[in-house]
Amino acid sequence: MKSIVAKSLISLKTDQRRCFHFGALFWMKMPEESTLYRPVGQAELELIRASGFKRFPPRLPHQPIFYPVLSEQYATQIARDWNPKDEASGFRGYVLRFKVRAEFLRDYQIHIVGSSEHQEYWIPAEDLQKLNENIVGAIEVISEFRGNG
Repeated sequence: MKSIVAKSLISLKTDQRRCFHFGALFWMKMPEESTLYRPVGQAELELIRASGFKRFPPRLPHQPIFYPVLSEQYATQIARDWNPKDEASGFRGYVLRFKVRAEFLRDYQIHIVGSSEHQEYWIPAEDLQKLNENIVGAIEVISEFRGNG
C-alpha cells in the first residue's frame, strides 16, 4: 500500500511540474500584439490617412469613447449596414485593421453589445493618445462599402 501511495505522490509531483512547465510556456507565448478592427466613415478615414495611417484622430466632444472591435465580421456589419446610409459618414463605410500592443489592452475590459459576436473595447477619449502610441505598424483599410448618397 505504501508503494502505491509513494508512486501516486511522485506521479502527482511530476504532473504538477508538467502543468507548471506548460503554463510557463503558454504564458511566454502569449501574443505581444492584438489585432483589432474599426469601422469608420469617410471623414474619419481622411484624418487617419493624413496621419500616414499611424493614428486615430481625437474624439469629438460628443464622442467620449473610442470603440475598436475584436472581429472583422462585426466591423464589416457596421461598415456595410450603417455607414453607407449615414450622411455624417459620407455615405461610405470602411473596415480598418490594426495591431495594438497587448500590454496596453490589459487595462480595458471587453464589452459584449448585442450578441456574443459583438465584442468591443471601450477606450475613454482621454486614453486615445496612449492607444495611438501602442499601435504596431500601419492601420490598414481592408474593405469599403458605398451607399447611394
